[in-house]
Amino acid sequence: MGPSIAMHVGIVLRMFEFKKPTIFFVTGPTAIGKTSFSLQLAQALKTQIISCDSRQFYKEMTIGTAVPTKKQLNEIPHHFIQHKSIRDTYTPGDYQKEVLEFLEDYFQSHHVVILVGGPSLYAYGLLYGLHPFPKISPHIRFQLRHNYEQKGIQFLQHELRKKDLAYFQTVDQNNPRRLLRALELMEQTGCQYSQLIKKDKPSRTFESYVIQLEMSKTNLYHNINQRVNKMMQKGLLDEVKSLRTYQKKPLLNTIGYKELFGYFDGYMTLNGAISEIKKNSRRFAKRQITFSKKFINPWIIHPPYHLNDVLNQIQKICI
Repeated sequence: MGPSIAMHVGIVLRMFEFKKPTIFFVTGPTAIGKTSFSLQLAQALKTQIISCDSRQFYKEMTIGTAVPTKKQLNEIPHHFIQHKSIRDTYTPGDYQKEVLEFLEDYFQSHHVVILVGGPSLYAYGLLYGLHPFPKISPHIRFQLRHNYEQKGIQFLQHELRKKDLAYFQTVDQNNPRRLLRALELMEQTGCQYSQLIKKDKPSRTFESYVIQLEMSKTNLYHNINQRVNKMMQKGLLDEVKSLRTYQKKPLLNTIGYKELFGYFDGYMTLNGAISEIKKNSRRFAKRQITFSKKFINPWIIHPPYHLNDVLNQIQKICI
């Protein structure tokens, strides 16, 4: 691993003693610099990284999900990244269960770990707990997914709006996985999803702190546009082409993939698809910023992200 990152940012390496097992969640909207900052923090704290970016769970999706480079993955051990296939079903509840099992063993020999990803239900559930939802019957799952495949995402949006307006107004309305999950649970339980998630949540045996990266809208949108350009240069078009067999899967109705499927299907030009990726990424960033308000007492930092400022904050909780 070596001292390269620490030397580059001028970190004063120091020892930290944590009273309880601790998670530092590095978050913020897409393209804000979470990967780079989390690597610096992990090296300074001599620890490892857990990904909670739900799109980076899948090994077939690399360029379009901005998976860290091989060099970055080699610098710091990463967990829960590209460990699933797009053929798998993987819910926030599954993720919570697997990460908690991992942490039970990990915290036997480590006192701190870095969680990295955008503000999402995966991160929220891990830090604060998700409800133990019932298993969905195969009939309910098949019927809803069949209707989605036949009628499109508009069917899901209409059904959720009709059955649970409160949740419909907060959910990412263009994310079919979220819509399907809520509708499945409502059909299974007979309760509104917004009421189900208000029930008591399990406690946690670790401390957690949220480090939220923020920057001006102008700079963030510039970063997003540049990231999309770089993805295209790296071969995103070929990556999407290789996944056309699976394009009906809700998982692939996601930014960077659905637009290029539209290009391959003749619905838009390539330049038009790239413009849509940028526009949809900006909209996604707005939704992430809204969702981030659910997290408790975040430490907000702005560019340039001075790692020593965060380390000074960490030092205070170790005293």
